Amino acid sequence: MNKDSKIYVAGHRGLVGSAIMRKLQQEGYTNIITRTHKELDLTSQAQTQEFFEKEKPEYVFLAAAKVGGIHANNTYPADFAYINIMIESNVIKASYDYGVKKLLFLGSSCIYPKLCPQPIKEEYLLTGPLEKTNEAYAIAKIAGLKMCQYFNRQYGTKYISVMPTNLYGPNDNFDLETSHAFAALLRKFHEAKINNKPYVEVWGTGTPRREFLHVDDLADAVVYLMNNYDENEPLNIGTGKDITIKELAGLIKEIVGYEGEIKFDTTKPDGTPRKLLDVSRLHATGWKHKIELREGIQSTYEWFKGNWK
Repeated sequence: MNKDSKIYVAGHRGLVGSAIMRKLQQEGYTNIITRTHKELDLTSQAQTQEFFEKEKPEYVFLAAAKVGGIHANNTYPADFAYINIMIESNVIKASYDYGVKKLLFLGSSCIYPKLCPQPIKEEYLLTGPLEKTNEAYAIAKIAGLKMCQYFNRQYGTKYISVMPTNLYGPNDNFDLETSHAFAALLRKFHEAKINNKPYVEVWGTGTPRREFLHVDDLADAVVYLMNNYDENEPLNIGTGKDITIKELAGLIKEIVGYEGEIKFDTTKPDGTPRKLLDVSRLHATGWKHKIELREGIQSTYEWFKGNWK
C-alpha cells in the first residue's frame, strides 16, 4: 500500500476496525474511507455494489461483523449466521467486481474444532466438530475465509485471511449481555470496586485456558501482512501464550484495585477447555506481538475509566 492508496476499512467503529484506523493514521496513510452502518448496510448487495462502484477502493480491510460472547452467540444463532455471511459475500464479490488490489479478511480463532490439539495449527481447520455455543458465527467465518481462497483460485485475486485469538482493548463491547469474557470481567470488577460489592461472580470453573491479544497488536499485524503476505493459506494471529480464566480474573482484580472475593458460578458453561494458537507461521513472516498482558490490561482499564459510560 502507498501512503495515498485508497483504503476501505469495513467496520471502522468496532474494536478491530477502530484499531486498524488508528494504526493506518499513525503510519501516515491519508486516503482512508469509511461508512457507518447507517450510511451503508453491507448486508445489502445493492448498497455494497453501489458503494464500491462509486468509491473504487484499492485495499479493503474486512473487519465488519456481528460479534458477541457465549450468551449472544447461543441466543441469536440465525442473526450471527445470516448477517456475517451476507456481509462477507457482498464485500468479497464487490471487491472482485470493482478491481480491489488486495483484501484482508478477519476471521476468528473460534472457527477451529472444539477439541483441537494444542497449540492450534492453521491446518486443523475443518478437522472436527465446532463448539456448539458459537457454531453459527464460526460457520459464517469459515465461509468467508474459504470464499477468499476460492476467489484467489478461480480469479487470481489477492485476498488473505487471518484468525486472531481473543482480543481486548479500547472500544471493546462492555455490555454484559453481549460482551466477551475479558470486557465483562473488567466491567464487573470496576463496578464491584465502585459499589463496594463483597464478591464478583465469574462464569464457569475458571479452569479453561485462553490466549489474549491487545487489539493494537492485531492492527499492527494486519497492516504489516497487507504489505508483506500474499499466500493463499490463512494465518493465526496471537501471542503464543495462554492463561487460565481464574488467573485472568486475579490479574484484572489486582489492576482494578478491587479488594473483595472472586466466586465461580460452576452452573455456567466453560466453553472450550483450551484455545491457544500456534503462531509459528506468523513469526516466520517477521511479525511478533509487542504488548504483554499486564501492560495491556492496565492501558485498557485507563481507557475504560475515561471513555465508558
